Amino acid sequence: MRTSINLLTGTTLALLLGCPGSGGDTDAATSNDPSGPATSSSGTTETPPTSGTSGATDPVTGTEPDPTEPGTDSTDSTDPTAGTDPTAATDTDPTGEPGPLVEPGDPGPGDVTFKIRADQDRHPISRRIYGTNQPHDLDTAQRGIGLIRQGGNRMTAYNWENNASNAGEDYMNQNDDYLASQLMVDGNIPGEVVRAPTQQALEAGADMMVTIPILGFVAADKDGGGDVNQSPNYLGTRFHQTIAAKGAPFAAMPDLGDDKVYQDEFTAWLKGKFPDAFAGDEAQILFSMDNEPDLWNATHPRIHPVNVGYVELAQKNRDFARAVKAVAPNAIVTGMVSYGFAGYQSLQAAPDKMGDAIDYYLAQMKIAGDQDGLRLIDVLDLHWYTEIYASGQRITGEDISADSVAARVQAPRSLWDPSFKESSWIANDVLQGPIRLIPWLKDKIAAHYPDTGIGFTEYNYGGGGHISGAIAQADTLGIFGREGVALAAYWSLGGPPTFIDAAFRVFTSYDDEGAHFGDTSIQAITSDVEKTSIYASVDAAAPGRTVLVAINKTGGPLTAAVTLAANADYQSVEVWQLTGAAPTLTSVPGPALADTNAFLLPLPAYSVQVVVPKP
Repeated sequence: MRTSINLLTGTTLALLLGCPGSGGDTDAATSNDPSGPATSSSGTTETPPTSGTSGATDPVTGTEPDPTEPGTDSTDSTDPTAGTDPTAATDTDPTGEPGPLVEPGDPGPGDVTFKIRADQDRHPISRRIYGTNQPHDLDTAQRGIGLIRQGGNRMTAYNWENNASNAGEDYMNQNDDYLASQLMVDGNIPGEVVRAPTQQALEAGADMMVTIPILGFVAADKDGGGDVNQSPNYLGTRFHQTIAAKGAPFAAMPDLGDDKVYQDEFTAWLKGKFPDAFAGDEAQILFSMDNEPDLWNATHPRIHPVNVGYVELAQKNRDFARAVKAVAPNAIVTGMVSYGFAGYQSLQAAPDKMGDAIDYYLAQMKIAGDQDGLRLIDVLDLHWYTEIYASGQRITGEDISADSVAARVQAPRSLWDPSFKESSWIANDVLQGPIRLIPWLKDKIAAHYPDTGIGFTEYNYGGGGHISGAIAQADTLGIFGREGVALAAYWSLGGPPTFIDAAFRVFTSYDDEGAHFGDTSIQAITSDVEKTSIYASVDAAAPGRTVLVAINKTGGPLTAAVTLAANADYQSVEVWQLTGAAPTLTSVPGPALADTNAFLLPLPAYSVQVVVPKP
C-alpha cells in the first residue's frame, strides 16, 4: 500500500509507506495458484503454499465447531469518544448497574429476525479497532477514530535520529528525506517525522502506533540519487545499524556521529516528548515490530536480500520488544506483522521453515517472555487483504459490477463464519473449506501463547466510493468488536474514501456530533447471515443505552422483526441511515414499537443503519 495522508495538512500523499507492489513495483514472488497469481494488498504477488499444509497440523479445517453459533451474526463496538456522546446523558444509569431485564414481546412477522439479549455474550469492545493508517480529517469525516498507525515499507529503514528513510523497491531503493518533506516537518529535528503525527493523533483523542525498525539497518543519509547500490560498500556508507538496546545512558540529543541508531533510546525520547501518554496502566503510544518482514527481501533487497527466517524473526522480535518494554513497560507491543496468508504459514517460504509460522512465532514469544519474566508481545499483528476475485478483478479495487458488489459484501464473513467458503485460493486450494480467520487465530493463541491479542493493522475490502465498500467496512468493524479483536487499522488502496469514512462514523459519530456505538458488546443474532448482519452494544456506565447496527447486504428492501431483551423498557426508536445515495448518515423516522421492546425495522436495499431504542 502506497497512499498515506498528511496529518498536518489533511492532504492525500504518496508517502510510499505501505506494502510493496502497487504502481508497478517488482513482484519478487511467484504464484502456484492455478487460477493465476494472488496478490498482496498493493499488488505484490502473494505466493500460496506449494501444498495444502504448512508442515504442521492446522487446527482449522473449516469443519471444527465454532464458538460463534452457525447462522448467527452479532456485533460490538468501542467507545472512541469517551463520554462525549450527547445521547448518553438521558440514558445513563448513574450507578452503572443494569436494571431489571425486560423481556421483549412479539414484533410481528418479518423477512428476517434480529434477536438482541443484553444478558448474553457481554464483553468490552476495544476502541482501538476503529483505527486507520490514513488520517485525513479527524475533526469531521473521521471523528472518533481510536487508533492511528504510522507503518508501512518506508518505516522499515526509518532513522529517527535524522528522519532519513530508504524507499526500497517502492522507489529505486533510494535514501532521501521524503517523509519529512511530505509531512512538511523539519527533518533536521530528531524524530520529527514521528513526533508531529503523534501529537496530532493524541490531540484528536486517538492512540498512536509507532513502528520500531528491526531489520538491521536504517538509512544514514537523505542524499537521494537513486539506488544506494551505486555507492561502494553501501551498507557501511549509506546505512547505520539499528540496535535494540544502547547499554548506556540515553542522551538528550542522539549522537549523529556514532553510526548506530538505538531503538530503546528512541522509545525513551518519545516517552520524554509525551509523558502523559505513558501515564496510567496502559500507554497511549503503541509499538509495532517493523512491517511485513516476510516480504523484506522483496521490499528492501539492498538490506535484506534473502527471505527472513523463523529463528531470525523470533530473535529480532525478542530483542527489540525487550528493549521497548525496558523503557516503557506499560506500552502495548505488537509483533510478527505478517503481510498475508502465505506469510502466516511459512513467512513466504522461509529458509528454515519449521511448521506453521504463526504457531512457531507464538511459541517462541511465550518461551522468550517466560525466560525474561514479562510479556514481550501483547498483540499478534497481521495484515489481511481478501484474495477474492470477481468480474476478473480483485475486490480490493473499485470495481462495482454486480459480481464484485455481491462478493464484497459477503467477504467479511471469512473473518468468522464456519458456514461461508469464499472463492479464493486460500479457501479452495489450501484450506479446502471456510477460512474462519479469527477463530483460527484464537485456536493458535490458546495453544501457543494464551492471552495474546489479535490485531489487523492493514486490511481493505475495496469499494471506497460505493455503498458496497461501506457495507463491507461496517460489517468488518462490527465483527472486530463482537469477536474481541484488540486493534485494527484500515489501509486505503487509493480511490475515494468517502463511504469508508461513513462506515467508521456508523460506530464513532453516527450523528456527526459524537454519538457512538457502545463500549460493551452484547448478543445479537440474525436469522440470515447471508442477507443481513446485526450488531448490538450497551455502555458499561449506562447499561440501559442500547445501540444497534443493522446491515442489509441485498439489492432489495427487507423487514427485520427485532426483539430486545434489555435493561430498559423502550418507548421509541431513533434511526440513522446510510445508503448508496450519499456517504452520509441521515436521521430518518424510526419504527413504532409493536410490543414491549419489539418492532419491525425496514431495511433499505444495500444499507447500514444505526438503531437507538429510547426509554
